[in-house]
Amino acid sequence: MMARLKTKYSNDVIPAMMKEFSYKNSMQVPRLAKITLNVGVGEATQNAKAIDSTVAEITAIAGQKPVVTRAKKAIANFKLREGVPIGCMVTLRRERMYEFLDRLIHVALPRVRDFKGVSDRSFDGRGNYSLGLREQIIFPEIHADKVEKPRGMTITIATTAKTDQEGRTLLKLMGMPFAS
Repeated sequence: MMARLKTKYSNDVIPAMMKEFSYKNSMQVPRLAKITLNVGVGEATQNAKAIDSTVAEITAIAGQKPVVTRAKKAIANFKLREGVPIGCMVTLRRERMYEFLDRLIHVALPRVRDFKGVSDRSFDGRGNYSLGLREQIIFPEIHADKVEKPRGMTITIATTAKTDQEGRTLLKLMGMPFAS
């Protein structure tokens, strides 16, 4: 069974984008390439169990096990040694990517307090969009009473769009709630 958002993309988004940007071929229409979730765990230098709980939470959110990121350099002021685990990240592609984006748009973002939409200024100039979240509790897979500490995360949505306008239109048509 195909993901709900992927069906919407092929049935609604492709024809709308072809009409708006006057593409001649449906393969010219921008599409989602990947979604990357990145969590930094600064306290992992003192508390080794912080990484384990973060990995478990990101696994529950993304549906796949994240890679533990390690420090590249030693920085004495931060009590950081080279090779110490300091975060985790996961890259979602294909079906999992569409399922995650569907849950992010329709379930997680509306659970944010005083939510008025996400900023439409977080594009990088090439049609990719980054979004920062302050806590992981907004995802329904995470039980608030079992969370040790609220952690923020960065979600980057990489598209094949050439410009920010194409990327913005793609995400808007897929249902991303941009603030007006």
